[in-house]
Amino acid sequence: MSNRPLLRRRSLLSVLPLLVLAACQTVPPTVSTTVSTPVVPVPVPVKPVVPRDPPRIGLALGGGAARGFAHIGVIQVLEEAGIKPSLVVGTSAGSLVAALYASGLNGKQLGDLAVAMDESAITDWAYPGRGLLRGEALARYVRDHTGAKAIEQMKLPLGIVATDLDSGAPILFQRGDTATAVRASSAVPAVFQPVRIGNREYVDGGLVSPVPVRFARQMGAELVVAVDITSPPEGQPTGDAMRMLLQTFSIMGRSINSFELKDADLVLRPRLDGVSSADFTARKRAIQAGRDAALALLPQLKQRVAMASQ
Repeated sequence: MSNRPLLRRRSLLSVLPLLVLAACQTVPPTVSTTVSTPVVPVPVPVKPVVPRDPPRIGLALGGGAARGFAHIGVIQVLEEAGIKPSLVVGTSAGSLVAALYASGLNGKQLGDLAVAMDESAITDWAYPGRGLLRGEALARYVRDHTGAKAIEQMKLPLGIVATDLDSGAPILFQRGDTATAVRASSAVPAVFQPVRIGNREYVDGGLVSPVPVRFARQMGAELVVAVDITSPPEGQPTGDAMRMLLQTFSIMGRSINSFELKDADLVLRPRLDGVSSADFTARKRAIQAGRDAALALLPQLKQRVAMASQ
């Protein structure tokens, strides 16, 4: 058999590496012709974070006669801190300050008015009768300094609390003559004559709501700042009728407040030691006591407002 085909195969095998090497040197590397589609980022709609509105702050101003000047100091500090109540509701002395504040007077104006106040301007003796004072002078004072605005016409929503003398029920006035409502709310039995409105008679709101926290809630407050100026029973002599009456109010007010103040978010208690409900000479001291109480709890109030706004 001839060996020629075998020799031919061996010759091809011997040169095959050379052919492959030559091919690698002459043929360009393969380039992929596939065109990849670029990844285009698709914007995902992001829901904007809308900050909540500040909470509706309700200022509940309690009763306490001459001790009510402390409310003015509280209002001054709130204004200086940029904290604006959304509504204000007051009982007795608190109703007077609440009405003046709601009418548009600022803290400084309230302070100036208090310092210049003549006690005789709200005193109109009626003895003998169902009370020592008629209360008409107080109503006139309110009209003069609020521009005779009705409750619903005030610049700030206003509530005034009084007591229905016939039923003993608390009444929240939100419409009508502001001066008459303040007079009714402040009509301490035996001191002021009861106030007739329609066919009902009304007396001091402190009998049923010394610090009107629940009524601030009723008016829509989400955060209630209560100012408690009621005087605790001090064991002072009660030999005359007036002292006995004030002591009775103190005992009753403490009992009611222990229930109602639980619903307040913040309770301010100005230090009014030694300032009686009848002491109109201590008005500057009372205003400063209100300022001190508000300043002490201001960081806590700011924190509550910030948390409620998140």
